[in-house]
Amino acid sequence: MELRIRGERAVLAGPGGEHAREVDPRRLAIGPDLAQALHEWARVASAVSRTGGEAEVAASVVSQRGRQLAGRLATVMGTTVRFVDPVSGVETVVEPPARVVARLRPAPRPEPTPWLTGLLVSGFAAVLVVVAMLALASTLAGATSGWLALVATVVVTGGIGPSLWLGRKLPIVRWAVYGAGAGIVAAWIGVLAIVL
Repeated sequence: MELRIRGERAVLAGPGGEHAREVDPRRLAIGPDLAQALHEWARVASAVSRTGGEAEVAASVVSQRGRQLAGRLATVMGTTVRFVDPVSGVETVVEPPARVVARLRPAPRPEPTPWLTGLLVSGFAAVLVVVAMLALASTLAGATSGWLALVATVVVTGGIGPSLWLGRKLPIVRWAVYGAGAGIVAAWIGVLAIVL
């Protein structure tokens, strides 16, 4: 976007100065205050440029005010504005503040929850944990004693618990974590039945 003066009116042009149109707060959504300030600046700049180099102080004030208005315009519109100084003809590029650009971007839509796939992964993880823990407990209870099977189950639960706690909020892993947690709870019921 390029900010220029045409006569005594402020105009905005596309890249390369193409399709210049007068600043209109209704079409650009910049607000009537900023549009009025731009047009007032254009009138003053036009008057100063007609006087020539006689009023250096006025010319510097017009240039400074133009850069300020270009900064406000960049902030409001959230886009880069090229400002062409009406007195010196120097072109300045004004970037919008980063926080404004971030605020103007739409928030990303949250991804849909994959219930079918997630529940399938959770079920598989639960079955795997139940089978593994019951196999361990029944083998130890049959070969040695029930107390050793119970101690082994406590060790396995204590070892896997922190990993499950850390993975509970990870987007994809959480489904396996939920399933493994449910499998541990179900396996404990089976282990207690085996041991007692």
